[in-house]
Amino acid sequence: MEYTLPALPYDYKDLEPHIDEETMRIHHGKHHKAYVDGLNGALKKLAEARASGDLAGVPALTRQLAFHAGGYFNHVVFWNNMAPSSKGGGGQPSGKLADAIQRDFGGYDKFTAHFTAATTTVEGNGWGVLAYHAALRRLVVFTMLNQQMGTPVGTTPLLMCDVWEHAYYLKYQNRRPDYVKAWWNVVNWKDVESRYAAAMK
Repeated sequence: MEYTLPALPYDYKDLEPHIDEETMRIHHGKHHKAYVDGLNGALKKLAEARASGDLAGVPALTRQLAFHAGGYFNHVVFWNNMAPSSKGGGGQPSGKLADAIQRDFGGYDKFTAHFTAATTTVEGNGWGVLAYHAALRRLVVFTMLNQQMGTPVGTTPLLMCDVWEHAYYLKYQNRRPDYVKAWWNVVNWKDVESRYAAAMK
């Protein structure tokens, strides 16, 4: 099976003024595409190694697979976690997700403050993540370094904010907090709610 670059559910310009068109075009068409290619390449090389019996390169290829698979999947979630303001982006969650946020964080404002504090202070490149932890049966916030390091076992990502510099630098330069603050205006809570419902099954 070969993975392909998924189409966005909106146009590159549709998240303006919060996320600019040029950033979206490069981020999706270049960066995400590179993860797709890297994922396919790592899978192919691992298959070749198994077929030949030459497994000396497996440790390095396994690390490549984790990195590129993370980059592929993280961005699939990230794109769908956002929507233009005219199509439901922004606002607050509702229903069972809102209830869970109240239970586990003390309310929406406390949750966003917690998530923002964690996400804006990621060292280097990474992600801020809201996830459902199946073993704990609660929502958790964690940060992920690069595309895969630091992910707790047993968690299902629900909401992901990309804080690699390529996600914001053209518009916000080194002002990551400004980017994260703007990003809340395009969060697609319907998508997050559907992911939470699926994770609870």
